[in-house]
Formats: sequence, C-alpha cells, structure tokens
Amino acid sequence: MTDTRIGFIGLGAMGRPMAKRLVSQQYRVTGFDLNPQALAELEALGGHSAASSREAADKADFLVLMVVNAEQAEAILFGDDALAALKADASVILMATCAPSRVQAMAARVVATGRHFIDAPVSGGVVGAEAGTLTIMAAAALPVYERARPILATMGSRLFHVGEEAGQGATVKTVNQLLCGVHIAVAAEAFTLAEKAGVDTALMLDILTQSAAGSWMLSNRGPRMLEAEPDVTSAIDIFVKDLGIVADAGRAARTALPIAAAAHQMFLAASGAGHGKADDSQVIRAYRALNGI
Repeated sequence: MTDTRIGFIGLGAMGRPMAKRLVSQQYRVTGFDLNPQALAELEALGGHSAASSREAADKADFLVLMVVNAEQAEAILFGDDALAALKADASVILMATCAPSRVQAMAARVVATGRHFIDAPVSGGVVGAEAGTLTIMAAAALPVYERARPILATMGSRLFHVGEEAGQGATVKTVNQLLCGVHIAVAAEAFTLAEKAGVDTALMLDILTQSAAGSWMLSNRGPRMLEAEPDVTSAIDIFVKDLGIVADAGRAARTALPIAAAAHQMFLAASGAGHGKADDSQVIRAYRALNGI
C-alpha cells in the first residue's frame, strides 16, 4: 500500500466509484459522506470511514472534494475546518462543477495557507466513474498538477491540463455542461414529438443512436427517457444548477446563449413540477406536460 493519504469527501453516485478505484490502487483513502451505506461500502473494500470531513482530511496529502456545489465545498474546507487538518503541503482537488469565480475565491483561501489547489472538474457520468474513464479538466500550477497526476489517472483516462490558474478548469467544464444540458433537453424534445406523432419511441431511439443525429447523451439518457421511473444517476436539479452556472458565465462574458437558456427553462419547469430529484432524463416530463401528453 502506498503511503499517500487521500481524504475523499462526497461518496455519492460518482464519488463512490471514484473512491473505490483509488482504494483498488492501494491508496490510503479515508472517506466521509452523510450516507452510512456509502461509508460501509468503502470500508468493505479496504478504505477507511470518518465521522466528519475534518477527520477524513486529518494529515492527508490530498483532499478530493466530489460534492454537489461550491457551497458544500466551502462549508467543508472553511466551516468544518477540513483545510486546517491537512498536511502543510497538501493539495485540495476540487472535482465538483462550480462557477469559475467561486473556484477562484476558494483557491485563493487555500493557497494563502501554503497548501495547493487543483481545479479539476470531471465529465463522463457514473459509467465513466465506475470504469475509470472520466475526462478530467485540471487547472493548477504544473508541478502541483504533475504531483497529483497519478491520482487523477486512477479516476480518469482522459486528463487535460487546461491552465495554471484556478477557475480555468471550471470554465472548460461550464462549456461542457452547456452542451450536455442542451443535448439532454433536445433529445427529450425529439422523443416528445415522436410520441405526439404516434411513432414507436423504442424504434425511434434505435434509429437515432445509429444515425447522424446520435450523441453520447442520446445513447446514455435516451433509454431512460422511455422508462417511467429510471434509476437516478444525475438529478434534474443538478442541471438546474449547472445551466444556471452556464447562464452566469454567459452574462460575465457578455455572450448570448439562447439555446442554453431554453434548455435551462425546461429543467426548471421539470423541477418546479416536483421532479427535481428524478433522473435528469426525466426533463422529458416537462415537454410532455407542455404538449399535453
């Protein structure tokens, strides 16, 4: 087992398999999550569980944050004081999707303590987390990035060093999420038209995934759109948040994003109708309601 100690906060749908992969590579991983089942699973694989985020971070060389948003990351680092529990030269690896400005502010506070910060959001979903094939968009000083590279490579097969300043990774992820959200929404729109026109949607899915209209999101989310209650891999409210970040980035850059805005409205409509915790494929419910299906 390697002597490298990793604190891992956020053992949700994606964080759990990411932490498991680190354990499988003999890293000393101590995890924290509010879900006791997730902690039990980590322990069963040879990892360690902590009673708090500060305990998970205690004397760690790296602290991975795979949480929902910037508010949670800030609360862990500064409210729970996990940052102070890390080794003096430790690195914080923020892998959540957050607004670039919030990432920059967090990084400044971390670096002020003499520790390092890696802005490293991911893409690839639960499938990528389980297979270790995530795309990781990392921004950090090059020596800091290189030191963390073996850890990142355990969780992702496509590593990109997108810059040396915190916030650059978050910006790249924001553009990524624009396309992801739009792809899901427009796939739901297409299936709604098929349903309204009386087309067999299973046949439609088979055709679309093998034609020029295909996309990774269509192949991944399309089957779940045709299920009444699919398992949740990423909730509608996640894209309410992420497309909100996209909108904020557009305003900051004075960039018109009309298609992203329309997609955001459909996710908001689905959430407002009570489906916020449902799988994000179920944005199709908002389209069905709009079209009287």
